[in-house]
Amino acid sequence: MIPRARGLAVAVISSSIFALSSLCCASDIVAHPEMLVSTAWLADHLNDANVVVLQVGHDRSAYQKEHIPTARFLSTNDFTTGHTGLMVELPTVEKLRQSFEELGINDDTRVVVYTTDWYPVASRAFFTLDYFGHTNTALLDGSLAQWKAENRPVTADEPRIIKGRVTPHVNESELALLTDAKVASQPPSQVILVDSRPQKRYTAGHLPGAANIFWEDTVASSNKPIFLTPNNLRRLFASRGIATGHKLITYCEIGLQASHMYFVAKYLGYDVSMFDGSFYQWDDVEHLASVKGNSPR
Repeated sequence: MIPRARGLAVAVISSSIFALSSLCCASDIVAHPEMLVSTAWLADHLNDANVVVLQVGHDRSAYQKEHIPTARFLSTNDFTTGHTGLMVELPTVEKLRQSFEELGINDDTRVVVYTTDWYPVASRAFFTLDYFGHTNTALLDGSLAQWKAENRPVTADEPRIIKGRVTPHVNESELALLTDAKVASQPPSQVILVDSRPQKRYTAGHLPGAANIFWEDTVASSNKPIFLTPNNLRRLFASRGIATGHKLITYCEIGLQASHMYFVAKYLGYDVSMFDGSFYQWDDVEHLASVKGNSPR
């Protein structure tokens, strides 16, 4: 039998450990946990009637060789304008509706996105669905690389697709325009510009006032795109002077890396939009002043 004094000490210590544990776990809570699913979750839900898995890419041949069972292929040509005008831009809402319906997406569909291409391509698809108003979308943490590393099954068989019906609820606030970027670049501004490119590109020239977080810094590596813990993501943002409570506008070269940072910021709970024209529109098209070096200004 434990003496009363000793029992009280054990109880206090246990309570303290529990409190610290709870605090630790609480700090890892994100605003939108539904935006990221694990390979284990997907394996358990592959055959759910309301789940559609999308492999996003430029070339269908990789999909035809192997993909996650039940996955459908979404070509980048079906949700971007390609290299016309401002390079990679959003197509018409009607074009998006047609593309998503042909993949069997309905209003209540849970969409899970992954890619075998450059990982920001998956985030671009997420951003597009978010802009379109289909908010029940997630990225697969680790993408196909993690799925295969865990020896989970792949197939070359293509699923039979029944055309869906999806209703657009376009959210224009997710898309930042050149005028928004101009306002954010002028001090004092409560909106923080986030440059998602490698540091060498940031150093070579960036929008005035922009902080820099290279998208690859948010995952284990470009080849192993497993996201950092929420705690570590918050530390990364704080280390670049990006405090909570601020509106963010992400940008990159043409709107791909910026889509990834849009995803991360929204996942953490920031009010965020993505400047689709990005540095290409700012510098190459409009010839606006940029800042060289590693300081925001």
